Amino acid sequence: MARRGRGRIATKCAVHVALRSVRRRGMNFRTVAIVGAPGFARTLLAHLEHAPQAGFKPVCVLDTSLANSVDRLASYGARLNPRLNRLPVLTDPHAFAAKVRDEHVNEVWLALPLSEEHTIYRFQRMFRHDFVNLRFIPDVRSLSPFDHSLVDVVGLPTLNLSAPSLSPPQMWPKLIFDRLFAAAALVALAPVFVVLAAGIKLTSPGPVFFRQTRKGADGEPFSIYKFRSMTVHHEGEGQVTQASRHDARVTKLGAFMRRTSLDELPQFFNVLLGQMSVVGPRPHAIEHDDLYKDQVYGYMHRYRIKPGITGWAQVNGYRGATAKVEKMEARVKFDLFYIHNWSFWFDMKIVFITIFKGFVSRNAF
Repeated sequence: MARRGRGRIATKCAVHVALRSVRRRGMNFRTVAIVGAPGFARTLLAHLEHAPQAGFKPVCVLDTSLANSVDRLASYGARLNPRLNRLPVLTDPHAFAAKVRDEHVNEVWLALPLSEEHTIYRFQRMFRHDFVNLRFIPDVRSLSPFDHSLVDVVGLPTLNLSAPSLSPPQMWPKLIFDRLFAAAALVALAPVFVVLAAGIKLTSPGPVFFRQTRKGADGEPFSIYKFRSMTVHHEGEGQVTQASRHDARVTKLGAFMRRTSLDELPQFFNVLLGQMSVVGPRPHAIEHDDLYKDQVYGYMHRYRIKPGITGWAQVNGYRGATAKVEKMEARVKFDLFYIHNWSFWFDMKIVFITIFKGFVSRNAF
């Protein structure tokens, strides 16, 4: 039985490799006609172009933004041979249906917004007697900037609008790596901790560690640990002043620690406690969350996963103070890209970049 099982697996792998090879050569593919507005149609065509092994070949596009408007269609008719990504663009649904039938197109993809229910029903009726595969690919770009994966919930197809698309088992490699890496880092860096702790105590009065409340996964508050890099001071309630260049509050040793990220090392305790991850969006002060959540679209979605010691934004240069909204918008853009494209190997890439060039920054002061 075991031999049969291994044989089946080997056969499936061989068939899969053979199909990928054949499809890359332009054979054994299924033709696809796309119905939708040019913007989303381009997105689908880009996906198909980058996945030739999937075996789909686009043949034409029906531009619904023009097909549904007589005035715009009249102005568009003056253009000769309209094309999209080298594909013919049709504006008449009947001509589109005729092309699908005449060329025996295998599939029609309805790339339409959820509000276009009548259009979806129209194409279902149009091809009800044809043996063509109809697929609905919802255009939900206007709903939110987050993940829109389709998942099964109690047997029901569910479209994620802002819920995490990764299940807990898929995150286990990350969780295991976090604990092992944090434990190893704390053991290896113990001498550095001792030296820095002694230096902080000798150069300025006050505690060795600085603690501040931050948001964790799903907004759960926790106390983040840092080596204290400023003199002890008190600010007004609900106010946090970001460090600036030549800030008088920053000690000489503190300035060195901030430039080299050594002040962040105690956060490995947070990772070991399960409050943070080695890689993830950086957590900001609660007061900064309150400031930016209404100014930067998608800002709070960063907290749908555990915050990290390092992240995709940080290794791309977005560290330190964010005095301008534009800087925070750029940082959030990188954070959301990381969340939407997460994989264990993506984490490993960020860790290696951080180790080799991510510690020192001119933007940290």
